[in-house]
Amino acid sequence: MHVPDGFINAPVSAGTGVVAAAAVAVSLRGARRELGGGPGEAGERTAPLAGLVAAFIFAVQMLNFPVAAGTSGHLLGGALAAILVGPYTGVLCVSVVLLLQGVLFADGGLTALGTNITDMGVVTVLVAYAVFRALLRVLPRRRSMVTGASFVAALVSVPAAAVAFTAVYALGGTTDVALGKVFGAMVGVHVLIGIGEAAITAATVGAVVAVRPDLVYAARDRLAVRLELRPSPLSADPEAAPRPAPAAAPVAARRRSTRPLWVTGLVVTLLCAGGLSFYASSSPDGLEKVAADNGIDKKEQQHAAEDSPLADYGVEDIADSRLSGGLAGVIGVGATLAVGSGVFVVLRRRRAGTAPAEAAATAPSAPSGAER
Repeated sequence: MHVPDGFINAPVSAGTGVVAAAAVAVSLRGARRELGGGPGEAGERTAPLAGLVAAFIFAVQMLNFPVAAGTSGHLLGGALAAILVGPYTGVLCVSVVLLLQGVLFADGGLTALGTNITDMGVVTVLVAYAVFRALLRVLPRRRSMVTGASFVAALVSVPAAAVAFTAVYALGGTTDVALGKVFGAMVGVHVLIGIGEAAITAATVGAVVAVRPDLVYAARDRLAVRLELRPSPLSADPEAAPRPAPAAAPVAARRRSTRPLWVTGLVVTLLCAGGLSFYASSSPDGLEKVAADNGIDKKEQQHAAEDSPLADYGVEDIADSRLSGGLAGVIGVGATLAVGSGVFVVLRRRRAGTAPAEAAATAPSAPSGAER
């Protein structure tokens, strides 16, 4: 659903750019809390995963899957990011992916970057996170319910993004097209794409839940395993038995290394981008198909980065298409991982630096000598 240059006029593109910039600014602040900054905090587990989540979204977006005759779809990733690393960090993950795709791979217009971040990042993250958390409140407290809730949240987020694009097009579309046709076509095809998004999201979340449930940010309160010590029925004095220690298991979970999961995730990400991407569907994605069928693309402009050596997900001057595409995918994963991880490390360190000051500001002051 990458919107190219020329679909939306300049004033509305500028407006969505302001919305996107504000969302990123708010997310930078909110992500500092999600990523944490001190020993024992939840961010100790979230921070190492956030850069990998961005790289994984980039890689899986290269795997277009067929959804109808002559139409394909790909992961948007907002639901996956929101569930695994939190809504603020999720917006940043998707924003990093979209920025690098536009600058390095000429995918998604540069003047439409604000539109794409607003649509594919902010809308999908907010909708998916809200649906996921609402479902967790009413579903039984079981791990399988977390996977099911992630499926529904991802499924809903994709047509929600299609509705958002239609609204933006109604405000600033550059061609005269009946909005009813655009709405029906966009929502119809993206419901089908949403099924693929939901399957990928649920499979990924389910895999993480199976091995490290403490790393699923949006369900951490539901998946926390608490250790309770009960008095033995053979004890002579039950009152003297040890009291429950509910915090024992979470502390142990915090100290577990994320390295095995991180390495496994990186290997899967590189395989997707460097190998499986060669077998992706070559059919146009949902937006491209709707645009071609309804004349939305009549005023599409050439991409400003069309001369990039990585444009169209291939390395310039490498004739072998499999090698060219695979190498471009690996380069993209590396760039996304480096930029994403760099952003999240900086945010985490800033949070670590401000945490002592915040604690000192809220701590009660010591009594003065005159008050003693």
